[in-house]
Amino acid sequence: MERPARLLLSSELRVRNVGHEVSLCRSVLTWKRQASSPVYHPFRPSVCRSVCVSEIISVREEELESSKEDGSWKKIRDCRRSFTVLYVERGRQHRWRCAEVTFTCPEVALCHRWVGVIREQLAAIASRPKQLLVYINPYGGKRQAKRVYQQKVAPLFALADISAQVIVTEYANHARDHLRKEAELQKFDGVVCVGGDGMFSEVVHGLIWRTQKDGGVDVDRPDQTLVGCSLRIGIIPAGSTDCICFATVGTNDPVTSALHIIVGDSQPMDVCSVHHNNAFLRYSVSLLGYGFYGDVLTDSERKRWMGPARYDLAGLKMFLTHHYYEGTVSYLPASGIMGEPRDASRCRSGCSVCRDNRKLLSERAEMYETDQLSESESDSGWRTIRGKFLAINAASMSCACPRSPKGLSPAAHLADGTTDLILVRKCSRFNFLRHLLRHTSKDDQFDLSFVEVHRVRRFRFTPRHCQSDSDLELDLLGNNKHQIFSQICRDHPACGCSPAFSNWNCDGEILTHTAIDVRVHCQLIKLFARGIEEPAMFDDLTPASSM
Repeated sequence: MERPARLLLSSELRVRNVGHEVSLCRSVLTWKRQASSPVYHPFRPSVCRSVCVSEIISVREEELESSKEDGSWKKIRDCRRSFTVLYVERGRQHRWRCAEVTFTCPEVALCHRWVGVIREQLAAIASRPKQLLVYINPYGGKRQAKRVYQQKVAPLFALADISAQVIVTEYANHARDHLRKEAELQKFDGVVCVGGDGMFSEVVHGLIWRTQKDGGVDVDRPDQTLVGCSLRIGIIPAGSTDCICFATVGTNDPVTSALHIIVGDSQPMDVCSVHHNNAFLRYSVSLLGYGFYGDVLTDSERKRWMGPARYDLAGLKMFLTHHYYEGTVSYLPASGIMGEPRDASRCRSGCSVCRDNRKLLSERAEMYETDQLSESESDSGWRTIRGKFLAINAASMSCACPRSPKGLSPAAHLADGTTDLILVRKCSRFNFLRHLLRHTSKDDQFDLSFVEVHRVRRFRFTPRHCQSDSDLELDLLGNNKHQIFSQICRDHPACGCSPAFSNWNCDGEILTHTAIDVRVHCQLIKLFARGIEEPAMFDDLTPASSM
């Protein structure tokens, strides 16, 4: 039988001049309207409200200085005191807002006691940040990042007594370079980026690089186990694309994200390392796309002057072009773990799949260390697929966004140590359109004969045609006319032939190589988030401050 929570305080206080029974334990603050209180509402039911202590933002003490005497308002100092509790209130579509309720005490000493005990409970929450390093990208999206931070985020940080060192970035990769070489990370409890997915990627690359350097890890070795980052990352959405924030919080709202940071939420997240010939290229946390999504990004980069509309135009152009690419995909299935790519369940706050798979992978890692064998050497379960593909995608999360609420892989998990490898084989334009439309509907994304999906821990891709200059020289020396003409077509695509290579879209950045080796690192980073909460958390919630 579960023991009841120990009561810290209990008093009869007033809320909006209505008597309430108020109680505080270590986890919950509760206030309940007294049944006999107000006479003018005899049939109004007794209402009880509560808020988790972990979701209280702050408490402040206030004096009542106004009272009505003889029909006129006079400024006086009332002997009673009041205090205001600011807390998280849930709204629709996973949005949070800062609400408040004011309690009036009959005695000054009692007011001091309530404020003191609540502050003691808040100070005891070790996960709450006190010092933050904030990077603002003033050029991303609609160039509103500075305004968003100053007007919506900074005031909330001040209420929660959070200090922030703010750096406004001046050039591309400024945040990454600062984290690598200059930032005194030991002074901070977390790093916050104000911008879009590109800004988040900068912070991720800088923080992981710094952590591996401090840990003596060689990032150019694909089989190397990376050291997890201790500092959490906060995302204040203010870019043209905010897919990471949407997939981890459920909404692209700056206030909601700021409140997740204030209460000290923590959401682990997988990171994929991408290598080419034992040389590190980039990290990916959301989508690796070759073929269609790589071509869309490549074409859109030539139209940056159009703003976000460039993605729509590039997408239409690439759909009509309908290029396919030949290559070989080898992958290591994620065998013996929970969850499948076509599950009906979704990764939500407190996900049991992510928790249990993390435990399983940790046990396997210990076994490999004992046997002195690497994971790739000990596991002979690699599988190979050759063919012609319109798209090859690796989704480490659902990749949901406002335009595609389900995302590319609805059942993908944030922190289970796997990525969903989606192969779209060559098909007609009509069938490919059916596949794309599935991203915006409730139908099974993968219930198409030309689409297959595999949950993997690692994969490699090699294009059909040669990659290196030495291979090309051998082909030319062999007088292979077909290869010669193929090279001419690759160099001059205006001839009308389908290009031999696409580009990899790595979280919105173009990779310099097509032959890659990708490995998933389980829960390498942590965000100031808690995952998407179930809808029930937001239903049946009446605003407490409305009483």
